[in-house]
Amino acid sequence: MSTPADPAGRPAWDVDDDPAGEPFGPGGWADGTTGYAVAGLLAGVVGLLVAELLDLVLTVFGWPGSGSAGRSPVLAVGGAFVDLTPSWLKEWAVASFGTGDKAVLFVGMAIVLLLAFAAIGLLARRRHTAAVAGLGAIGLLALLALATRPGAAGTDLFPTVVGLAVAAWTLSSVRTRTAAQGPTRRVTLGFAGGTVALVSLLLVRGRGTLGAADAVVSRASASVPTGLPVPASVGADLSLPGVTPWVVPNGEFYRIDTALVVPRLSAQAWSLRVWGEVEREVTLTWAQLLAQPLVSRHVTLACVSNEVGGNLVGNALWTGWPVRELLAQAGPRPGADMVLSRSADGWTAGTPLPVLTDDRDALLAIAMNGEPLPFEHGFPVRLVVPGLYGYVSATKWVTELKVTRFAVDMGYWTPRGWSALGPVKTASRIDVPRSGVQVSPGTVAVAGVAWAMHRGIRAVQVRVDDGPWADARLASEPTVDSWRQWVFDWPATAGSHVLTVRAQDGDGQWQTEQVARSDPDGATGHHAVTVRVA
Repeated sequence: MSTPADPAGRPAWDVDDDPAGEPFGPGGWADGTTGYAVAGLLAGVVGLLVAELLDLVLTVFGWPGSGSAGRSPVLAVGGAFVDLTPSWLKEWAVASFGTGDKAVLFVGMAIVLLLAFAAIGLLARRRHTAAVAGLGAIGLLALLALATRPGAAGTDLFPTVVGLAVAAWTLSSVRTRTAAQGPTRRVTLGFAGGTVALVSLLLVRGRGTLGAADAVVSRASASVPTGLPVPASVGADLSLPGVTPWVVPNGEFYRIDTALVVPRLSAQAWSLRVWGEVEREVTLTWAQLLAQPLVSRHVTLACVSNEVGGNLVGNALWTGWPVRELLAQAGPRPGADMVLSRSADGWTAGTPLPVLTDDRDALLAIAMNGEPLPFEHGFPVRLVVPGLYGYVSATKWVTELKVTRFAVDMGYWTPRGWSALGPVKTASRIDVPRSGVQVSPGTVAVAGVAWAMHRGIRAVQVRVDDGPWADARLASEPTVDSWRQWVFDWPATAGSHVLTVRAQDGDGQWQTEQVARSDPDGATGHHAVTVRVA
C-alpha cells in the first residue's frame, strides 16, 4: 500500500494514511494502531540512545562539557525536575521511598517518556508534521534543561540536537513502513533492543562509572593519614541486637542529595576556592590540604527530611581539617555572616559563619571511618558541620566557599521554602522492639538512639502506654557532636502496649511532643511503637 496523495495539496508524508477509517496493514486497524505506537516509541528511544552515546564518546575523548551529568538530556531533565520539585512533593518522595527516591524518579520519567513517544507515534498516523513538532517540544525541554544548568556550555546541546534529528528521521522512516506493512518484527525488535541499550547506558551512567577512570584511580591511591589520635569511644556502643551501631558503616550510611549522577572527581585535580567578603582570596589544593594538621572526630549527621523515628541520620568518624583554620587564612570581613558552599555539581548550602569559626569540629573532611570518602559521600572533600541539618551544611564534592551575607545569598533549599539556619532539633528513636512485633512476657530491652548534636543528650525516658516517664540507661557520651545510645529494661506484661520515647538535651530542654512535619526546619514529636506481649 502506498501513501495516498492529498487533494488539498499537502505533502504525501503529511496526509491521513487512512482517511476513510478503513482497516489497513496485515492485521487491520488494531495492528495499524499498534504499529504507529511502536514507531513513535522506536523513534524516541533511538533518538535518546544516540544522544547518550554521543555524549559518552565526547566525554571519553575529552570534549569540553559541564557538570557531572555531562550532556545527557535524560539526566539534565531529571536534574531540572529535582530543582523545580516543590517541598511537599520532595517530602513525600523521601518519606515514601527514602534513599530510593532517585530510582523512582527515573522510573517515573521513563513511563512519561514512553507514553509521550507512543502518543507521538499515534499522532504520526494522521498528522506527521504535528508528530515531529511533538518530538521537537520534548527536545526543546531537554535543551532548555541543559542550557540552564550551572556552568552550561553551548557544546552541551550538540548530542541532544543530533539525537532529535535522528528521532525525527526514524519516525518518518518507520511511519512509512508501518503504513504499508503494519508493525514489523524488525521495528518491534529494534524498539526492544534500543530500550535495553538505553536503560543499560543510563544505569551505568547514573552510577557515575563512565568517563571517571582518573577519579577511580585517584580514590584507590588516596590514603588516610596515619598517626592521628583516635577519639575515645569506650562504652558508646551498647552492642544490643537490633540497635543501630554507634558508628554506622560507610555502606549503610544514609545518602540524600540532589545529584542524579554521583560526581567523580580526581583528588589531584581538585581545588577549593575561598572568596567573597574576605581580606584575601585563598585557593586550597589537595596536596596543601593533606599537609595541614588533620584531626579525626566522631560527628553525627542528620537530614532535615528525617521524619520522627526515621533513619536519615548516622554517626561516623570523619578525618579532615577544621574549616575555621582555612577561613582564618582568608580573613572574613566585618558584616559577613554566611558561607555559601558550592558542590562540583552546582548545589549550594548557606551556613552561618559563626558555626564555621567557633570551637566546634566543622571539618573539610577527606575520610570516613578510616577510609577515603566514598564517591557517594563526597570524595575527595566534603563539609561536615556538627549541629546543623545537612541541607545548610553538609556539602559534598565541595569546590567553593563564598564568604557572604544571608541578606545577599541563599543556599539551594532556602528559596524553596526551607529555613535558612537549620539547627538540628533534639530527637530520639526506638530501634527495638520494632512496631508490630510480638515479644514474650518478662524483661524486654527497649533501646535506640537519641541526638542533639553540639548540645549532647543528658537523659532519655520511656513511657509505657499512659504511664509515667521512666529513665533509660545511657551509653557513654564521648562527644556532644554524636548521637547517644540508650536502653530501658521493660517488665513486659501480656497485652498490646504503646512504647514512647523522649530525650533531654545537654541544655536541659526536653524534646517537644508537638507533632510537626519536616519542612521548613525539621520534624518534631515523640517516637512511639506498638508491640504485643504474649
